[in-house]
Amino acid sequence: MPVLAAASGAPSIATQLVGSGLIGLREGLEAGIVVMILVAFLVKAERRDALKWVWLGVGIAVAMVAATFLVIHFGTSTLDGLAAEIAAGIASLVAVVIVTAMVLWMRKAARSISGDLRSGMEKALIVGPTAVLSLAFFAVGREGLETALLMVGYAENAAGSAWPLIGLLLGIVTAAVLTVLMYLGAVRIDMAKFFKFTGVFLVVVAAGILAYGVRALQIGGLLPGAGNLAFDATAHYDAGSWYGTILGGILNVRPDPTVLQFVAWLAYLVIVLFLFLRPAAATSRAPEADEHATV
Repeated sequence: MPVLAAASGAPSIATQLVGSGLIGLREGLEAGIVVMILVAFLVKAERRDALKWVWLGVGIAVAMVAATFLVIHFGTSTLDGLAAEIAAGIASLVAVVIVTAMVLWMRKAARSISGDLRSGMEKALIVGPTAVLSLAFFAVGREGLETALLMVGYAENAAGSAWPLIGLLLGIVTAAVLTVLMYLGAVRIDMAKFFKFTGVFLVVVAAGILAYGVRALQIGGLLPGAGNLAFDATAHYDAGSWYGTILGGILNVRPDPTVLQFVAWLAYLVIVLFLFLRPAAATSRAPEADEHATV
């Protein structure tokens, strides 16, 4: 978006690759672990005949995610002026709402996701191929939709560059390799710590997307206060420095936020990080969580 872009233009190539690559790695591992659990269950149950329906469901989910990203991204890029700002702002806010809901849901579901998937697959095998396909589609599609929404908000600030998409694909490929190695037993990862740290990263990224969306809607005239800056540190801010790369390129943090933009960003971080990091209530499924904490 030309109006929102920093004075130095799009973030550096390295920034775009690292930021989107981390998103691809995190979301790719989540989806990969889901597929790994389903495949391992079918192999152990000697139902390899159902594997083709799992892979078909995964393929359809990937196609749906790609279509979602393209429709939203190219839909907003074909607009000009204030209409483009409004569309980008709305898309960013919708992305933040859905991503936040998914991140908080995963915080609770991670403890029992392995058992739930196996139970679901056991029932799906009884129902038939359509149920197996649907289980794989929804399990992977949920993670993929989160990725698409994060990337829409992230790529909006990259001035139409293709590097965020390349970084995303590299992250997903790395996640796929790690998933295969985990399945073969060659790599063990403490998944509880991994998803905790990467979950915090996603929350911070989502806060930046929220701030971007608020600013876009202010410029588009749907929200007030476009000219009321909370502070202006542009004179002391180097967009090409290491901190400028992290803050502006990866986290969407500006040196001159409006009051509403800054308040929304700060409130989101405080509230969502509190909800995400607070100790989870003990449940009867806790032993299962310990069993699958390291993969």
